Amino acid sequence: MGRIAGANGVETRRRLLRAAADVFARRGYDGTRVADIAAEAGLSNSALYAYFTSKAELLLGALRTHGRRPLAELVEAEPDRSIVDLFLRTGADLRETPQADRYLVIEALVAARHDPEVASAMTDYVRERAEWMTGLIEQAQLRGEIDATVSPRAIAHLATALGIGSTLLTTDLHDVTDEEWTALLTRVITSVARTEEQMGTRT
Repeated sequence: MGRIAGANGVETRRRLLRAAADVFARRGYDGTRVADIAAEAGLSNSALYAYFTSKAELLLGALRTHGRRPLAELVEAEPDRSIVDLFLRTGADLRETPQADRYLVIEALVAARHDPEVASAMTDYVRERAEWMTGLIEQAQLRGEIDATVSPRAIAHLATALGIGSTLLTTDLHDVTDEEWTALLTRVITSVARTEEQMGTRT
């Protein structure tokens, strides 16, 4: 096996990252060899190494490309919608059965505990995501949607922890009803949101 006939560099890289995401989801980081990813993509090991230098780089590349970011997807799709509404919609979806790509972040976090290369890359990745979300919350505070006395970094931290935790705590391990979850989520999120009356009186 070598390069895919007719494929350019961008297409080959995309093919490798899709293969990496699929293999890591099935076998986990420790159970995956670079050769497994190359075979999944229909490439030779040497062809793979022309694009990626290590298994860790493949893992983080797959996470960045295929890892789910539901809040970011909603913000992109509905940029004018209230961040409070977007948090409620994203939070409600946490109870859904995780798709395979959602486990990439778990594999990366576990691998980071014993692989310095993954640890360094994950520090950057998590920081980027947290800073993006913090900025989103700060904008909402400027618009008066969220109480400005609450730390946007703390809200971003809580949202990140809930997102990661929901990937591990699936409904087959422990579950609540949609009504119970929505009621609690609404209470938590609205506790830091400002009411329409409060927003109307801001200076």
